[in-house]
Amino acid sequence: MKRDTIIKSSHYGHKPWWFKVLNKAWKAAYPLGTRSCIEKDSLIKAARKATGLHDFGKDFWDEPLDRLLRSIKEEADLHPIGTFITRQRMINLLCVRLRAEEMFRKHPEILDQPQLPLWVILGLQRTGTTKLHRLLAADPDNRVLLSWEALNPAPLINRNLQFAIRKSELGTLEPWNPGTLEPGTWNKNLDRRIGIARTSENALRIMAPGFFAIHPVEHNAPEEDILLLDTTFLSTTPEATMNVSSYASWLEKTDQGMAYAYLAKLLKLLQWQRPGKRWILKSPHHLEFADLIDKHFDDVHFLWTHREVTECIPSFISMTSHSRVIFSDHVDGNAIARHWIRKTGYMLQKGLDYRNRNQHKDQFIDIIYNELKDNSRDVLSTIYSLDGGLTPELQAKFLKAERENPMGKYGIHEYRLEDFGVSREDIWKSTVNYRNYFSQTFSALRP
Repeated sequence: MKRDTIIKSSHYGHKPWWFKVLNKAWKAAYPLGTRSCIEKDSLIKAARKATGLHDFGKDFWDEPLDRLLRSIKEEADLHPIGTFITRQRMINLLCVRLRAEEMFRKHPEILDQPQLPLWVILGLQRTGTTKLHRLLAADPDNRVLLSWEALNPAPLINRNLQFAIRKSELGTLEPWNPGTLEPGTWNKNLDRRIGIARTSENALRIMAPGFFAIHPVEHNAPEEDILLLDTTFLSTTPEATMNVSSYASWLEKTDQGMAYAYLAKLLKLLQWQRPGKRWILKSPHHLEFADLIDKHFDDVHFLWTHREVTECIPSFISMTSHSRVIFSDHVDGNAIARHWIRKTGYMLQKGLDYRNRNQHKDQFIDIIYNELKDNSRDVLSTIYSLDGGLTPELQAKFLKAERENPMGKYGIHEYRLEDFGVSREDIWKSTVNYRNYFSQTFSALRP
């Protein structure tokens, strides 16, 4: 995708010609038994067959998966490609659980480790969280989740049901620079995980050529840890990619403690494979659950990014609409907008509630989008006041990372609320408490 490519919010229904032809032919062949099965028993059977393992862990909860599958069946209206992708994705999530539990059983020292401190990037989607995440990833002390790790945090298994990677082997791989990683640099097991992620990246480029202009998804770049929460089937990923309104409603009323407890376990598994000084987590999802992060982790600082809501929310609505066509032919932009305008207001309020209850902990650093975009050095200096200050060596690494990841690297994303039948007033009403709270301090957030 060229940098001068323009992707508009009104284009979200556009799909490559071959995508339409394949879907039509595949659906016509359904009577021949070509439909991908996303029934629970079939998914579990496939995962157990693929891994040769059986135990999902004593903390595995069936209800989230049951409710998600029911919602997909009744509401999502998936086309054949979307159904196939969903099946493969769910099988992989179940395989991750099986392999992770086997790792915990064989290597109990994994869970005996102390958890690394956390710097958690939260803030609404499209507020500079990806830029900040990639900048902080340039610090070799910072442990970030990479896309290939997000898809397969647990090592794969060879034909003899043995993990091909060992702790002793991992120790020979440091120091590690993700920017120089090439196929064959690590052992075959790691290459397989990286190769799987590269294939997923290429598939997304083919199915949705313009999506990278909205949100780049690169196999060896930092990725959101919400993908680890997906292994519990307790996350907002499904409602961002499909119409699963009944599941989304249930999820909002359901205790997410089990999901964050398992996130802590998976992070220990990942840091056991590749250590670091601290974790850099990133997901807007965490706005809703800052209390659970505080509960399940000991040393936490939140980096809250802020941007004018009538800019960031329309951008995310456009991104969600573009992603949903990968799964369904029937995408209602207005329904997506209504859902996420209310949802983002709810998430912001949850974040504010936690912050107001815990002012004494001094956990938050606030980051303004325009300042991050135009003067990242000052923003990073503020963040690194948590760790003794910003050194010249680190500043050079951050400048290099910024040059390598310019805004518009894959094209320009243009978006308009009018394309989704909503107005600025709709957004203001949903986010009034957030805007009032911060407008006293940040003039950039005043409407």
